Amino acid sequence: MQDNRKREIRIKADSFRVKCKISRYGIIDLFKECERLGYKLLRYPLGDNADLGFAVKKDNDIIIFTNSCSRLSREIFTLAHEIGHVILHLNDESSFIDDSITINGRSTDEKEQEANYFAACLLMPADDVGRFIDLGIQDFGEKGLSAMDIARIMSEFNVSFDMALNRLESLGIIDLKQKLCLDNERTMKKVGNLLRSVGGNAKLNEPSNVIDIPHEYIDYVIYNYNHNAVPKETLEKVLACYQLSMEDISDKLVSFDDDDGDDDLDDLIGGLED
Repeated sequence: MQDNRKREIRIKADSFRVKCKISRYGIIDLFKECERLGYKLLRYPLGDNADLGFAVKKDNDIIIFTNSCSRLSREIFTLAHEIGHVILHLNDESSFIDDSITINGRSTDEKEQEANYFAACLLMPADDVGRFIDLGIQDFGEKGLSAMDIARIMSEFNVSFDMALNRLESLGIIDLKQKLCLDNERTMKKVGNLLRSVGGNAKLNEPSNVIDIPHEYIDYVIYNYNHNAVPKETLEKVLACYQLSMEDISDKLVSFDDDDGDDDLDDLIGGLED
């Protein structure tokens, strides 16, 4: 990625970040910010082996999905990555679907690399990372960083241990040898233990399994159910999220012969309208 393109992405990430509520260093709740800024956010525990997230433009709506079976810190990064696609790329393409390869930075696709860079700049801006190192880490110049320091960074910026290491390396704060030493220390001490030892947010290392679906999403699923695109079981699961039953929406349903549809993410958003 060329330097001028990186600068463009940093500017766009900063423009988004200034709209968010920030703690001392990190965005307090990126999920709430996403909804407040008008995106339609879906969080659902789709399974450990399923896609991590997607972003799609449907008519005038931007829809972002994140798989809440992921560790919370990873889900936050996925959301930041999808926001990157929305801001950088959705004018060129109608959708992006991301898995562990694209989110973990192993993809050679330029747009995936750009979305990852956007996410890193959004969650851990260079200036704020430098300020935390300066004000929050004692004797950094002499002793460097410990795994406990990385746990502090995790909690301050709401990121994973891996993302913190990758960002610190990319900013030149640690080198590859130091990164490997910190990774080995993480393996021995475990991230959950490190977070608890510094009074950090241990939930970052656990899946939230949150189900958070916009209320109008019921209409999307009903539309697809009426067009035989999703089975009755899928509709019942969505209704259960709102403590509703099939009887409660019977006036909106079209009768047809039972036929299990293809329960696909693309189908589930097919009825999105203004």
